[in-house]
Amino acid sequence: MFKLVLKLLIFSNILFVAPVLCAALPEFTELVKQASPAVVNITATRESPAQENSVESEEMPEFFRRFFDERQRPPGPAAGSGFIISSEGHILTNNHVIDGADEINIALSDRRELTATVVGKDQLSDLALLKIDAEDLPVVKIGKSEPLEVGEWVLAIGSPFGFELSVTAGIVSAKGRSLPANTSGNYVPFIQTDVAINPGNSGGPLFNMKGEVVGINSQIFTRSGGFMGLSFAIPIDVAMEVAEQLEKYGKVSRGWLGVGIQSLNKDLAESFGLDRPRGALVRRIFPGSPAEEAELKVGDIIIELNGMDIDLSSDLPHIVGRMRMDTKIELVIIRDKSRKVIQLVLDSLPEESLRNLSGISQDMPEGNRMGLEVEDLDRQDEKQLGLSRGVLVTRVMPGPARDGNIRRGDVITHVNGERVDSKQNFDLVMESLPSGVAISVRLVRNGRPLFIAVKFVD
Repeated sequence: MFKLVLKLLIFSNILFVAPVLCAALPEFTELVKQASPAVVNITATRESPAQENSVESEEMPEFFRRFFDERQRPPGPAAGSGFIISSEGHILTNNHVIDGADEINIALSDRRELTATVVGKDQLSDLALLKIDAEDLPVVKIGKSEPLEVGEWVLAIGSPFGFELSVTAGIVSAKGRSLPANTSGNYVPFIQTDVAINPGNSGGPLFNMKGEVVGINSQIFTRSGGFMGLSFAIPIDVAMEVAEQLEKYGKVSRGWLGVGIQSLNKDLAESFGLDRPRGALVRRIFPGSPAEEAELKVGDIIIELNGMDIDLSSDLPHIVGRMRMDTKIELVIIRDKSRKVIQLVLDSLPEESLRNLSGISQDMPEGNRMGLEVEDLDRQDEKQLGLSRGVLVTRVMPGPARDGNIRRGDVITHVNGERVDSKQNFDLVMESLPSGVAISVRLVRNGRPLFIAVKFVD
């Protein structure tokens, strides 16, 4: 896509003709004509406001927002986007567009309006598969996201602010992005683009220049609530794997290794005998997990999985999450500064882990005034955290704890001046706390003690 331009240059009264190579801008008009008929506008009607905790975990930074900010969503209709992937009427969109909806209406490009049913939805990938009954439906061309290259032109079609079939274009800025504390639990390697995206684009397709869908627009980075040049799309390779499971089973099963991991910096890498920071450092082994059965240890560094390099720690959940349970895998690890090969069979991600990763909270247990679920520290926790007492926060629900900025992973050691030694002790202290006054909570976060004020309103 280049044009050869002849440029006249004059030096010392001598005329030169110099070829200049100029890049031509891409032509989008034919692509839009072919692709836009399969893009739909989605209106999700809710009789009551969505639960506060249905979208984001309490730890998600303020500047990461889904295009359709559910925390500010009033009851009633709200708009998003989607696209038709089969002639039978299957539509793919974001889960957060339709989550909690009492009725889902689909507006087609030919002005037909139909009611959709939910085939299945998946909070971890933020995807939902819908179904409408109609004939002569246009269908998008599904491409591949893996071959996408940084710098490649891409185009989005959606309904920002309700303006149907709006088209914006840009380039791929990066691939394999993991967003901080994202509700996907790092199971989605996002495509980063500079395509202009705004509320209402959620669930809309991202096309390559061949007119193939390569991603699903899902989130933006913003400090203003609007587009600031950073958009994130779910790779279509991931989305179609999820859609296939949703169509067959109504839910998604993911592989589970059973490790808590962290990244390595230069000093950590050197201390483990690595020439540079790479791999996923195992900081926790979950009881009863495949990792425990295979005798993985805290301090192991996973550098390969089935021959695939694990360069960043976020690469590991990306790969494992796309595998199914009972998949046999081979890990290459660094232990005691030596390479070791471990073979194991993946299990399925437990339901409780899925809820924690997706930030979805079920109903608050009766009598839980603070809005917390805690568990006793096990020996591994005590050794890893350097603590001999306290309770580990495993879940934070709407309520005083979330309002006070208590987080999952904190260790509570004192409440209202009383020492907390166990879950049983914690529950007893909860029963005696007064209402209407601020209560001090001492906790340890990332190895540092911290006091937080919590106020109960019964």
